[in-house]
Amino acid sequence: QVQLVESGGGLVQPGGSLRLSCVASGFPFGNYVMRWYRQAPGKERELVASVSPGADITTYADSVKGRFTISRDNVQDTVSLQMNSLKPEDTALYFCNGGSHWGRGTQVTVSS
Repeated sequence: QVQLVESGGGLVQPGGSLRLSCVASGFPFGNYVMRWYRQAPGKERELVASVSPGADITTYADSVKGRFTISRDNVQDTVSLQMNSLKPEDTALYFCNGGSHWGRGTQVTVSS
């Protein structure tokens, strides 16, 4: 059974940091590009970051470049998103994605 389980979300003040994690199971994780998406209320889901199967290529949305870092561990089948210098506009439900597989999301709220 394919599963992607996100964790690490929460409430943080502007300027703070969070680290999201996603544990994958049930599919050949190391063969997939892994991505983090987010969706804010009333907005479309947007791609935040991606990492290639070998972790040698990463891409970021312009809005998070220099603040977020995506990484993966192909032994533990996990993908992470380190988020620094968080802004209120980063508030969203964050989803882990691999191919057609999606997690249920973890909520990130940036507010003072």
